[in-house]
Amino acid sequence: MTDILNRIDRAAAPAFAKHSVSSRRQFVGTAGASLGALGLLSIPGVASAKHENTQTILNVAATVEVIATIVNTVGFKKGLGGDAVTMRNIRAAAREELIHYQVLVASGGRSASKKIWVPDAVFANRTSFLSTLEVGDQIFVNAYLIATHAFGVRRQEDLATIAAEFMGVEAVHRALARQSLGKLGNDRVFMKFDQKETAPDAPNKGQPGFDELSGAVKQLQAAGFGIGTKGKGPGRFFDFDEVKKDTPNDPDLNTFLPDAN
Repeated sequence: MTDILNRIDRAAAPAFAKHSVSSRRQFVGTAGASLGALGLLSIPGVASAKHENTQTILNVAATVEVIATIVNTVGFKKGLGGDAVTMRNIRAAAREELIHYQVLVASGGRSASKKIWVPDAVFANRTSFLSTLEVGDQIFVNAYLIATHAFGVRRQEDLATIAAEFMGVEAVHRALARQSLGKLGNDRVFMKFDQKETAPDAPNKGQPGFDELSGAVKQLQAAGFGIGTKGKGPGRFFDFDEVKKDTPNDPDLNTFLPDAN
């Protein structure tokens, strides 16, 4: 068996515990035939995967964390969470994004700009703000999945671990934004990579993800954000160094340092 089929066999074993071995093998064989028909069994190993270089990944990640810190901090100051629980989650998220940025800078990352154009629509009302978080945090999940894979391929274990830890936090942010909108927060069976958005109630249903980190910047720009320049549509500039002075904190935040050991 290939490694993929071995994994399928192990995963299927509990479900076929009361069935014969031949039944399980038939299931795995059928799965293998389906994967083969799709060409998935012939995908080259991860060592041949192509990604941006390490510096570019760190820079893009630092840039999106600048945007995330600004959006969450300003949204919190404007009271756009509405209820107390959502406001507290936004307060915590703002500080978490700022800490992510600081870790990325300490790792060598540099934001493309600290002057960010934010569309007026983002802060127009509670629904618009939380919908922005839902879509934006999915962009960050996609980005950090790419970063985790890229660093892992290069045997940069510490950076891969940090990227994975960041991805988990962004997934929580997305879930909480959805929950505050009255949607199912815990809706992902797997975190979404570059597939199309299939959540039936997502604001951007049908939008594909991306397989290069530059895709994160492109999607944010398409949504009207500008990095050092005006974005499309009405909006205004925010200066990260000024905004971060007002970034809130929460006394119950914990796990302040990545653990890459």
